[in-house]
Amino acid sequence: MGSKNGKPVLRPEDKAALAKSSGHTEDMVEQEFDKFMKEYPDGKLNKASFNKMMSQALPKKEIDKVEKHVFRVYDTNNDGFIDFIEFMVLFHILSDGTPQDVLAKIFRVFDVNSDGTITQKEMQRLVTDLFGLIQIQLKDQNQVSKENIAEKAFAEMDVNKDGKVSSEEFVTAVLGQEQFSKMLTLEIMNIFIDGSK
Repeated sequence: MGSKNGKPVLRPEDKAALAKSSGHTEDMVEQEFDKFMKEYPDGKLNKASFNKMMSQALPKKEIDKVEKHVFRVYDTNNDGFIDFIEFMVLFHILSDGTPQDVLAKIFRVFDVNSDGTITQKEMQRLVTDLFGLIQIQLKDQNQVSKENIAEKAFAEMDVNKDGKVSSEEFVTAVLGQEQFSKMLTLEIMNIFIDGSK
């Protein structure tokens, strides 16, 4: 994104790239940009504004737990704000990307410390934070404790049993239709996509 007189502008190359990646026309991208700028005149969505947007899609009592994970993934350059390009790129990858693209982005939700792997502790923290939003439809309701979900999902993903889940192991587990891995990932995708509309 460029800047003109201190105000963010959508450069032609950004518009073309977003149109190509999203499957929208350049006019549609420009309309989305205009809507974004009307809502966020400085061109940046801060945590408070993001929280407000998410609260329209999710039950209030659960927002605070989820918001930090979702915001971290959208804020790809870690500057504490979400700009239009970050917002559009992630939203379109999550709604229209290949399964591998989507899962690579979702992996960042699980990778709380951003070191490229998921530990059992990170899985437990994420499941604990998201538990209130996860609508689990399991036949055996005895399996539904936070600890069990985290443990079973981690066991499904950590194929080489090294105590860490790599991005590749994560993608393989979810695409392989592993029950807990897929359930957690689908719930997280619902949060991102519903929260973006």
